Amino acid sequence: MRKSILINVAWAAALALPLVAQQPAPALKLPRVSQHAVLTQTVGLTDMTINYSRPGVKGRKVFGALVPYGKVWRTGANEATKISFSEDVTIDGKALPKGTYSLHTIPGESEWTFIFNKVADQWGSFSYKESEDALRVTAKPHTAAFTEWMEFDVPKLSTDNATVELRWDTTAVPFTVGTGTTAKVMAEAKKAVAESKADDERTARLAAGFAFDSGNLNDAMTWVNQSIKAKETANNLYLRARIEAAKGDKAAAIKSAEAALAKVPAANAEFAEEIRNDIASWKK
Repeated sequence: MRKSILINVAWAAALALPLVAQQPAPALKLPRVSQHAVLTQTVGLTDMTINYSRPGVKGRKVFGALVPYGKVWRTGANEATKISFSEDVTIDGKALPKGTYSLHTIPGESEWTFIFNKVADQWGSFSYKESEDALRVTAKPHTAAFTEWMEFDVPKLSTDNATVELRWDTTAVPFTVGTGTTAKVMAEAKKAVAESKADDERTARLAAGFAFDSGNLNDAMTWVNQSIKAKETANNLYLRARIEAAKGDKAAAIKSAEAALAKVPAANAEFAEEIRNDIASWKK
């Protein structure tokens, strides 16, 4: 009798399994209350991505209440915010290897802590472990225009640095990402120019243009002269003229610009006009 009961129970359970497995997926797909967002920004040659969810203020007191002071916060909603870098960077001057990190924060009234944690995929900060931190930096919050939905922005950007700012409610908290792009490119440029062929005017000209734009006038002059030695063109002669003008030698700049102007194709009237305008300004 006992054996018969057990067999019947097992059989009933087996019959029930297909019914459970056949339950349809939910037909209604609902939006998240805190919408997903992605910020992507190239800083020099380094790609940065911040992947996060955007909670709203909704009339609530945020910092010091909804988000307590002194406690680790996921820096958003849902999953912990993730931040990734394609190259090694610095955060407020401190080294951080390339990779993807979860970005947690510890808010405070007068000072915040940004935490770059090696465990990128986390739900909130519930499983966060300080032992997995790659880097911590402190930051000073400041009052900003009201932002209903939390966001990240890049209000300042250059070849070498980007200011990243977390904004929510009337609070903004910045940190600086450093890439050292200029130094890296200058080192690569020196190598490329040194290895270029004698008739390669382009490599030295491109290197000279970058050096000029980044304020390295001596390297710019050396490289543009190497480009001109390989082959005189309107582009490299005009670049030399601008370098000479930046170094304060307007007479030499005018001479180089006039030589460049003589080589500009007739069809490129806009380029010719740009050179003429510079010549006129240097003659004043």
